[in-house]
Amino acid sequence: MAQRQNLHERAFRLAAYVFRLYPKLAAEGTRHAWVAKQLLRATSSIGANLEEGAAPTSRKEMAAKYSISLRESREGKFWARLLAIDSKWSKEIAWVIQETGEFIAMLTVSVKKLRKPTAEPDQG
Repeated sequence: MAQRQNLHERAFRLAAYVFRLYPKLAAEGTRHAWVAKQLLRATSSIGANLEEGAAPTSRKEMAAKYSISLRESREGKFWARLLAIDSKWSKEIAWVIQETGEFIAMLTVSVKKLRKPTAEPDQG
């Protein structure tokens, strides 16, 4: 349970960081605004899907929500890397790249575990 809360809290912190950064990035011009919007959408979706997965009706549903979070983590990392090409933003975006990379690693493991069939109880 603590691991799940940690994951949810980290997802929220990531989305909040990008949310606060978004206006500054958007003020740089049309290109930056478009990429920043994609980054905000992807990083906020990580946490939103984890929250939905926290109250699943089945293990399969939880795996599906975590899988969406995994895909959004990958997408978020892509957009962050693209923004980091601009040296003005590379330091502020470095944490986003690192954090999305860690989400990719953690969620890959979680999704694999959730997709494994559960053990049948002993019929002793």
